[in-house]
Amino acid sequence: MNRVQYNAIDPFTHGPYTTDTFYGRKMALQRVLETLDLLDGWTTGEDVAAALRDRGLEVELADVADASGSTTFVVATIRGSDGRLDGGDSPTTGIVGRLGGIGARPEQIGMVSDADGAVAAIAAAFKLADMSRRGDVLPGDVVVATHICPDAPTQPHDPVPFMGTPVAMKEMNTYEVRPEMEAILSIDATKGNRILNHRGFAITPTVMQGWILPVAPDLVDIAEWVTGSRAAVLPLSTYDITPYGNGLYHVNSILQPAVATAAPVVGVALTAEVAVPGSATGANHPTDLAEAVRFVIEAAKGFGAGTLGFYDPDEFELAVATYGPMTGLQEGGV
Repeated sequence: MNRVQYNAIDPFTHGPYTTDTFYGRKMALQRVLETLDLLDGWTTGEDVAAALRDRGLEVELADVADASGSTTFVVATIRGSDGRLDGGDSPTTGIVGRLGGIGARPEQIGMVSDADGAVAAIAAAFKLADMSRRGDVLPGDVVVATHICPDAPTQPHDPVPFMGTPVAMKEMNTYEVRPEMEAILSIDATKGNRILNHRGFAITPTVMQGWILPVAPDLVDIAEWVTGSRAAVLPLSTYDITPYGNGLYHVNSILQPAVATAAPVVGVALTAEVAVPGSATGANHPTDLAEAVRFVIEAAKGFGAGTLGFYDPDEFELAVATYGPMTGLQEGGV
C-alpha cells in the first residue's frame, strides 16, 4: 500500500501523518467509521480482503452460491505471540460477524441494520492488526470470520422483517466456524425483537454442546468496564440454540455457530430500545458498534492469556455426568 500523507500532525511523532501512523493511532470508534465507509455500497469480499491485507493480515476468501443467492466469506487471522497456530500454548479466539447481508438491494438502497455483525467483526480485525503493528500482540491467535453480500434477500418475521441469508445456514457455518476456534464470540444485529429494550450491546449466556450455561461472570465484568454501565443480557430459549430450518422460532441467527462446534459460544448482540427491521437502512449506530468491538477485543485478550473463562469446566462436566449430553439439540434443521 502506498504511504499517504494527511494534512495533520501526528502528536506522537510531531511529523505529518502517514498511512502507518494514521492506522496506528486510531481507536475503536474510528475503525468502526472506516469500516462503515468501506461497506457502504456495492462492496465485494475482495474489497474487504484488500483492506485487511493492507494491514498485514492473512486472509482467506470463498465465493459461495446456491438457489437463494451468493456471497463471499472472508476469514482473517491475527497471529498471537504464543498462539497455537504457530505451535504455542495460548488458545485461539473466534470472532464471527453474523448477518444475512450488508445490503438488501434492489429493495433497499444503502447499508442495512443487519450489517452490524460484519462491521463489528471487520473493525475488530482492523484494530487487532494495528495493535500488533504497534507491538501490542495478544498471547493467543484470533480468527475473524464474516461474509460480504450487498444484495441479500429479505424474509417475513415477527415483529419486524428479517434479512434472509444468501446461502444456507449450514454453508455459513461451514465457512465461518473454524475448527481452530476454541471459544467463539458471535456478533449479530439483534434489534428485531421486543424482548430486550436496550440501546447498545448485550451478551448471551454461554452456549456449548446443546447446553445453555450460566452467563460468564468474566464477560459481565468486561461488558461493564467497556460501557461504564450495567451489563445487558439477551435471554435465550432452547429453540434459539437449535439449527435453522427446523420449524422453531429463533430470535435470530446469533447462536447458529453453536450448532457447528463443541467450543463455547457467546452472542454479542447489537440492540435497540425499539424493534428495528434488519432490512432498515440508516440504522447502524457507530458508538454502539465501537463498544462491541472493544468488548470482543478485551475478551480475546483475556481468553488468550488464560485469565478469562467462558464457562466453569468442572460444573459443565458435572451437568453432563448428571443429565447426559445435549448434543442432539445441535442436530436437525436444513
